Amino acid sequence: MNRFAELLDRLAYEPSRNGKLRLLVHYFRTTGDPDRGYALAAITGALNFTHAKPALIRGLIAERVDPVLFGLSYDYVGDLSETVALLWPAAVVPPGDDPDRRNAERNTLSDVVETLAATGKVQLPRTIALLLDRLDEKGRWALLKLITGGLRIGVSARLAKTALASLRGCEVNEIEDIWPGLSPPYLPLFAWLDGHGERPASDTAAQFRTPMLAHAIEDKDFAALDPADYVAEWKWDGIRVQAAAGVGADGVRIARLYSRTGEDVSAAFPDLVDMLVDARFGDAALDGELLILRDGRVQSFGVLQQRLNRKTVSAKLLLDYPAHIRAYDLLYDNGEDLRQLPFAERRTRLEAFIARATNERLDLSPQISFASWEDLAAARADPRSAGAGEDAEAVEGVMLKRIDSPYLPGRPKGQWWKWKRDPFILDAVLMYAQRGHGKRSSFYSDYTFGLWRKGNAGDEIVPVGKAYFGFTDEELKQLDRYVRDHTTNRFGPVREVAATVDEGLVLEVAFEGVQRSTRHKSGVAMRFPRISRIRWDKPSRDADRLETLEGLIAAGARDDA
Repeated sequence: MNRFAELLDRLAYEPSRNGKLRLLVHYFRTTGDPDRGYALAAITGALNFTHAKPALIRGLIAERVDPVLFGLSYDYVGDLSETVALLWPAAVVPPGDDPDRRNAERNTLSDVVETLAATGKVQLPRTIALLLDRLDEKGRWALLKLITGGLRIGVSARLAKTALASLRGCEVNEIEDIWPGLSPPYLPLFAWLDGHGERPASDTAAQFRTPMLAHAIEDKDFAALDPADYVAEWKWDGIRVQAAAGVGADGVRIARLYSRTGEDVSAAFPDLVDMLVDARFGDAALDGELLILRDGRVQSFGVLQQRLNRKTVSAKLLLDYPAHIRAYDLLYDNGEDLRQLPFAERRTRLEAFIARATNERLDLSPQISFASWEDLAAARADPRSAGAGEDAEAVEGVMLKRIDSPYLPGRPKGQWWKWKRDPFILDAVLMYAQRGHGKRSSFYSDYTFGLWRKGNAGDEIVPVGKAYFGFTDEELKQLDRYVRDHTTNRFGPVREVAATVDEGLVLEVAFEGVQRSTRHKSGVAMRFPRISRIRWDKPSRDADRLETLEGLIAAGARDDA
């Protein structure tokens, strides 16, 4: 456990990607099985301890430390795992016992993971408490990060897989291809990487395939690109999914719907699984967008949210919110992996596939006709006139794809680009600020902002959103200082700041859409808000009004539910 704790600690403080990569390669190369496999699972998010929630950790520390002391410490530290690790009382060591030897023998990472996995909900608090008693401060921190899943060490699953590829001297895409069929602690994988075993086989039946992603395009990029080399599609405002079906080794037909990260979400969309089970779908895997269609028209993301993150789906929900897949790409078709084919050829195969599948819940994402970047810019600005028709409000931009591009896992440079529509902009007034987490735990970095509206006693500010990014490190320091200097009230880690017609800080907020919301006092909610500029020059009385935001809903601003 100590080696894993040391790895997490060093990764958290290593700023460079290459530095993190070296640390991962060294750990995987010098750590034995199954510890390195469980470490890999923790870093890639493949470990899940269902009943080990933050509330359980809070309850354990509350039994051992004055709640006021914990509250003050958590407010200062800003991270639950680190706070509990620091405050946890040291266990009494029996005379003659060697705590270092005891920790090494009883607390390997594999012992901890397997113990937690085998422990039921009732016994879990006692088991975690015993583990915390056995570990030192750094080990406790690593354990708590492990069980809550919030590592916050700046390492993506892709980077961890790149480290694995370095062990073997192969391309990271080779790791991606076999990854979906693997599970912790990845013993066959490491045997192959070490040169002691066969390459793990990948089951192609309803297998998830790591998706290809796009880079955001900037104005300067267009000069180096030739429009003749690319095709364009609408970027739909839904959820990227992968639909796959096939026949397993036992002869039983398998149908699965995956999120972009590979999570199996089939249970939440039985209406789509029915389509995949249909023999006309065949042995295939396609990449597309999950949408809600009513009377042939794409609904807003706000409507789609009614179907997301649900464990059970009622008949009424299925009827009121019919799910649909708009297909972008065909990855696998009747025993043939199509990913190395050029996009133009895959598109032709996809068109034939859609025609063959003939299902009302599946259609083809249309392409955009353009001869120049100016043509495409005009289509992006006015999707309705460029072919999107009544679905224009569900378009969040355009996608550019090289005609000759293979389907490569990850985000390869220069193959696919995304060009999102310009965001909406409003000036709002800062109302509340909360401490951040991790490296931001010493700063007030999470900001709640509001707009003016007519109240019973005159104009008042009501909150409309919260943002915690969009500003530079230097601007964060300036905002933090402003919050500390203008605090009018405190609520634990949250500070209320002055926000009146005569005093207040105006923030320029960019956002992708807006919808009605019963959970907010203002009755509206922004989508993807971020701070685009700090308006030190603008008086708070000149900030925008709630009516302006509500007017966007009336105008059908992309997210009208």
